[in-house]
Amino acid sequence: MQQLKSMLDAHPSPAHSDGDIARECVEACYECAAICTSCADACLAEDDVASQVDCIRLNLDCADICALTGRLFARPSARDAGALRHQLEACAAMCRACGSECAKHAAHMEHCRICSEACRRCADACDRMISALAA
Repeated sequence: MQQLKSMLDAHPSPAHSDGDIARECVEACYECAAICTSCADACLAEDDVASQVDCIRLNLDCADICALTGRLFARPSARDAGALRHQLEACAAMCRACGSECAKHAAHMEHCRICSEACRRCADACDRMISALAA
């Protein structure tokens, strides 16, 4: 991700008004996708997998929406700002849902604590990106 800032800054027609906010959003989305995927895998390795079904499903759904959101904002050409806003809102909502579920297990599962924090960071980054979208 070291070159992401350079790439986003070099784009002649960004869909956002702040390259740093866009970069932070893309990075947070990709990181959250990877962490949620890893958390789902860790949940599958727990002794009581049945108690983790909701967490696993939310992890996998969150990973998918975060990966898609990251990809959309890594290609920042001016597009329908309304549609992008809805994508960010959906990503933030899924991150909050997943983060809340993981927080329920955080006291006894370190992977869920880490995932809950990543989800919160991603939701916050999506919120900041919504504010930075060009009209």
